[in-house]
Amino acid sequence: MSTEPTAPRLVAFDLDDTLAPSKSPLDPRMADLLVALLAEAEVCVISGGQFGQFRMQLVDRLPAEAADAFDRLHLMPTCGTQYWRFGDGDWVQQYAENLSDDEKSRALRAVEEQAKAHGLWESETWGPILEDRGSQITFSALGQAAPVAAKSAWDPTGEKKSTLRAAVAELLPDLEVRSGGSTSVDITRKGIDKAYGMNRLAELTGVGLQEMLFVGDRLDEAGNDYPVLALGVPCHAVEGWEDTAAYLEGELLPRLRAARATA
Repeated sequence: MSTEPTAPRLVAFDLDDTLAPSKSPLDPRMADLLVALLAEAEVCVISGGQFGQFRMQLVDRLPAEAADAFDRLHLMPTCGTQYWRFGDGDWVQQYAENLSDDEKSRALRAVEEQAKAHGLWESETWGPILEDRGSQITFSALGQAAPVAAKSAWDPTGEKKSTLRAAVAELLPDLEVRSGGSTSVDITRKGIDKAYGMNRLAELTGVGLQEMLFVGDRLDEAGNDYPVLALGVPCHAVEGWEDTAAYLEGELLPRLRAARATA
C-alpha cells in the first residue's frame, strides 16, 4: 500500500460500510466530518450505488452549509461509470459509460441463470434482486433494501459472491464482472471499475493520483476497492464508518489543518 500523502489534495471514499452502513443514511457525525474535510480538500465519493442512492445516503444528509462547498464535491456512482458535479443549483451528470441493450440483456440473463444454478437465488428478498443502473447491472442477493444484519449474515466469508462472480464472468468475457457490496455482484463495460473512475477523476480535476488518498473497506484482492490500490493510489483501509470517522478526526483532519497553517 502506498505511503499516505501528508496533505492530499483530494480524498476519495467508498460509500457503503466506509462512510455509512450499507444502503443507509450518513450518521450526523460523519456528515459534519465531511463538511470539515471539504474545507481542507477536494472530496470524491465513488461507490457501486446509483445516483439516487448517493442523494438519499449522502447529499440529502449533509447540513445546509455544505452546499457552499459542493463545487469541491465529486460524485461517481456505479463504480465510477458515472460522474456528477454540482452546477446551477443542481447535480448534473458529466458522463456515463452506459451498457448497450444487448450487453444489459446478456448480463441480466447470465447472472440470474448462474445464481439459480448455484442455489443463490433467494425467494424472500427486500426489493428486486436485479437492477439495471444504465452503466451497471447489479445483482443483490437479498434485494436493495435488505437490512444490514441480514446482508452481513448472508455471505460472511465472501465465498458465495466469489463463486457467482466467477461463473458469470465465464459467460461474459467481454464485460467486467466483480464482487460489489456485501451481497452484490456488479457488471459493467470491460475495463470500467473504480480504477477507471479514479483515472478519469485525475484527468478531469488535474489532481495527480499520488496527490490523492482513497479510503475504503474492501481493499482486499477480492474487494471492489482493490482496483484503486492496484492502480497505485495511496489508500487507507477501514472497517466501517466509525473507523473512518475516527481516522478523519484523529489523523487526517489534523494533518491537513497543520499543513495549511504552515503553508
